[in-house]
Amino acid sequence: MSLPSDQVKKGVLRAPQRSLLRALGLDDQELGRPFVGIANSFNQVIPGHMHLNRLAELVKDGVREAGGVPFEFNTIGICDGIAMGHAGMYSSLPSREVVADSVELMANAHAFDALVLISSCDKIVPGMLMAAARLDLPAIMLTGGPMAAGSYQGEVVDLASVFEGVGKVASGQMSEDQLTELECAACPGPGSCAGMFTANTMACLTEALGLTLPGGACALADSPQREELARQAGRAVLKLIEKDLRPSQIFSAKSFENACRVDLALGGSTNTCLHLPAIAHEARVNFGLADFDRLAQTTPHLCLMSPAGQHRMEHLGAAGGVGAVMKALEPLINAECPAVGGVIGDYLPAEASTSEALGRRVIMPLDDPVHTEGGLAILKGDLAPDGCVVKSAAVAEHMLVFSGPARVFEKEEDGVAAYQAGDIQPGEVLVVRYEGPAGGPGMREMLALTSMIAGGPLDGKVALVTDGRFSGASRGAAIGHVSPEAAAGGPLALVEDGDVIAIDIPDRKISLQVDVGELESRRAKWQAPAPRFTRGVLARYAALVGSAAGGAILKGN
Repeated sequence: MSLPSDQVKKGVLRAPQRSLLRALGLDDQELGRPFVGIANSFNQVIPGHMHLNRLAELVKDGVREAGGVPFEFNTIGICDGIAMGHAGMYSSLPSREVVADSVELMANAHAFDALVLISSCDKIVPGMLMAAARLDLPAIMLTGGPMAAGSYQGEVVDLASVFEGVGKVASGQMSEDQLTELECAACPGPGSCAGMFTANTMACLTEALGLTLPGGACALADSPQREELARQAGRAVLKLIEKDLRPSQIFSAKSFENACRVDLALGGSTNTCLHLPAIAHEARVNFGLADFDRLAQTTPHLCLMSPAGQHRMEHLGAAGGVGAVMKALEPLINAECPAVGGVIGDYLPAEASTSEALGRRVIMPLDDPVHTEGGLAILKGDLAPDGCVVKSAAVAEHMLVFSGPARVFEKEEDGVAAYQAGDIQPGEVLVVRYEGPAGGPGMREMLALTSMIAGGPLDGKVALVTDGRFSGASRGAAIGHVSPEAAAGGPLALVEDGDVIAIDIPDRKISLQVDVGELESRRAKWQAPAPRFTRGVLARYAALVGSAAGGAILKGN
């Protein structure tokens, strides 16, 4: 059959291209084989990526064993944990588009016949999935696997524990020496941070979408199972070429529903409300916030994962992983959706898991869930006409319905400074605005602020509302993605100190209790703030990015 690589290696006109390929070491036999691009986000900055070169070698071995020729190239990758809490976080969400563009450009320029996407962490996995959807070449994802959990004073810990430890030091609950001990214990080795944060949520959803092999999400980064998955991925991509199985056949409305239901059952990161719609957009599938809200009302929350609970990815893996979650959800899952490993039904074990860890069942059954509704909720109201998002699974029951006077901050650092100064009172609703996709720009995550609150005496006593977003490691009444954002003139821009904000998560409502006439008067005086960046990639991103309600995709894409 004709392959895309034929255009760079067949015929008299392609002698110059063949000459360059021979310089790489290819011989006549290899020039006749399928060309497989290996997109690898390896770097020596991110713990979740530090081991990907080793996995890439195994992937390439598998490609060669199955009769293909591997061509490895790299993308950028940003560690959200290192970028958190300072100006570096402006760069995080924009990096998703750079990753997607890099893979697309490399694949188009070099006429690859298929792709193996090797990636970990928050924006890199969705970026590669967006590229796979755009290119529609046979493709398989190999995620790098989760980090093992740490242990401190007999407790299971992870990166979120350290962020919350900062708040405990500030409130006198922990000494600085104890924080140092925790810091040294929480992240014991390679892999994406051990809880159900954004990186691992996206790995789970990639498996539920069908673009990884069964078991692809939960095998630990530094394990024989992860190495075997790498070799299998290299072999499997050649079978996808033979079958001509492409992402357009895998990505469908039904497969996105499967992924969303798994997300809701796991109580995954709110960032998936950006990434799933963005991937669906590239796949030309209509899937957005309304679908999250619709599915949340019929999908129970089954797993109490960190940061909402004590279970980490290794516990989920021991309980059967994503396949076992889908088994528990079986009456709600579309089992006939195509996948790189057959159909989604092939990913499900024969029996439901009854595995326990840390004194409780890891995956609860449908008839005895953690919560009757999914772990994410989409709220709407006059403060967020286009919607906002909260990880309801990680909100204390007494905070599900909450109202209080607004305390307004124009950026995250102002809120952190007020907390450190002891200038935040119980009962307040903290408003952090001009942190949206365009206003930030880059829609910064606010784990520094949420973890200070969660680790200190204000835990469960204040709410936080922002047009920015939250780390998957955040917990508490933290409501993000408020749309339209303040920089676009959304109602959040009109809030003043003392205005009462009412939050009702069970009824999916958020309201600003201010007279309409007063709001109109404020709007007449409002002016958009000057952009924080006037040159470079962040200025360009701010000019092009769309609403968080639509996945923060770039205009014109």
